[in-house]
Amino acid sequence: MGKKLFILLVVLMSLSLIGIIFVQAFFINNTLRNEEKQFTLNVKRSLISVSKAIEDKELLSYDRLYKEAVNNGRNPDTTEIKQLLIFDSFNEETNQAIRFKNAISEESFKVPSLFFDIGTDSINISRFTNVSETKVFERNSIDGKINLTPTQTFTDYSTLDDVGRKIYKSNYRKVYKNFPVYKRITNKVVSELLELQFKSSGINTAFEYAIYDKDLSTKIQSDNFDLSVKSTVGIPVFADNDNKSNYTLYVDFPERRKYLLSSIFGMIVLSIIFTLIIVLAYSSAIYQLIKQRQISQIKTDFINNMTHEFKTPIATINLALDSIKNPKIINDQDKVMRYLKMIKEENKRMHAQVENVLRISKLEKNELNISKERVKLHDLIEDALTHVELLVEDRKGYVKTYLKADKSSVLANETHFTNVIVNILDNAIKYSNGVPKIDVYTENIGNNILLKISDQGNGMSKQVQKKVFEKFYREHTGNVHNVKGHGLGLSYVKRIIDDHQGHISVESEKGKGSTFTIKLPLIS
Repeated sequence: MGKKLFILLVVLMSLSLIGIIFVQAFFINNTLRNEEKQFTLNVKRSLISVSKAIEDKELLSYDRLYKEAVNNGRNPDTTEIKQLLIFDSFNEETNQAIRFKNAISEESFKVPSLFFDIGTDSINISRFTNVSETKVFERNSIDGKINLTPTQTFTDYSTLDDVGRKIYKSNYRKVYKNFPVYKRITNKVVSELLELQFKSSGINTAFEYAIYDKDLSTKIQSDNFDLSVKSTVGIPVFADNDNKSNYTLYVDFPERRKYLLSSIFGMIVLSIIFTLIIVLAYSSAIYQLIKQRQISQIKTDFINNMTHEFKTPIATINLALDSIKNPKIINDQDKVMRYLKMIKEENKRMHAQVENVLRISKLEKNELNISKERVKLHDLIEDALTHVELLVEDRKGYVKTYLKADKSSVLANETHFTNVIVNILDNAIKYSNGVPKIDVYTENIGNNILLKISDQGNGMSKQVQKKVFEKFYREHTGNVHNVKGHGLGLSYVKRIIDDHQGHISVESEKGKGSTFTIKLPLIS
């Protein structure tokens, strides 16, 4: 996959993921707004029901008290008949005119205040009786006019109908209109009515309430009510005959936001969980893509390096074989032996590189059998130095040892651990542009021995230090082949040390050299 196509795919996938997250957030926010609107609507409906319940309760209380007063043997001060409805109709088939009349008989009483705890000496109350009357008139056959005298009259005395009740309620409102609100209703009644209505409407959260007389607070309110809260909802109560009122019942919900969130909590949690799963899966996929791309690039570099490493020995062997075939040389025993030795060395070199690759492969599969025995680390160091001694001398450098550890017995595989030390020393030589200068230290720290190998070579950046023990990794220098190798040495070193229950770390500074520290447990 090309770099541009890879970047395009990552950008498109990222934008899609961000879009999904924004859509989820918009959906949740929109749902919350709808819940708020529905909640406010339910509250207003409940308050309307409570307002009606408060008025009905007051009306029933008035009715009970006024009956006690009227039925106490009092005669009305005045009696008035109020004509409410007159309805005329004419039946063509029967040739009759019909008139319907409905009237209310109102009897007024003056009642002492002992019947009503409203702070006045006396009040006027009225008792109403409904009178319904239907009359039938015949048409005169001579001139066609309706006779003035009805032929039939129907009268029905009964309890108040809807019209009578309307007049009754109008009278009650006149009586109570100017009474203070705390004499008309109590905190307990308001609280109970609100609680009962909210419960039936499915609003199960704490609330605060108050009744205000225009903009002035009254005694009818809960302890923690605050009118300044924006979410407060109000509805008029105690309406007069013109359907107007100075009183407003306000209600507020301190935990309104929490209550609304709880109603969609399940949806929010599921949305967050699924979104996180998508984000994690996406991040993992992108990470794996980037990692695979890096590995692909590293492997390409590895193949290039290995090709270069094999190309030189093969060319040398071919040249040596061509020289041996030369009749002038084939009879020269010394030259033939020289070329044969060269072929053998180059062959060993290729074999060692193949073994390195196979060794790492076996370590990856945990197939490499590493037997361990008691050895002295100082002896392994001395043995490793002999392998690089000629290389150092050839470049006029030095390797100095400071083996100050009193105890150096460890449980290790002699061959593999010697290779570990040789690899580190070989790197110190290869990555020193000038004269290689290497110092080797040992010391005891508790029940462990520390081995430090320091050089004054090229050094490494912080970024390189983090990856230097990774398989196939080599620092990019602009020329892949300027230092021979294939990025397996330090990976092998770390795997062997890990197998020995040890630890390796590196400290380095670009241009000032590197220090590799190996920590191994001692054995008694």
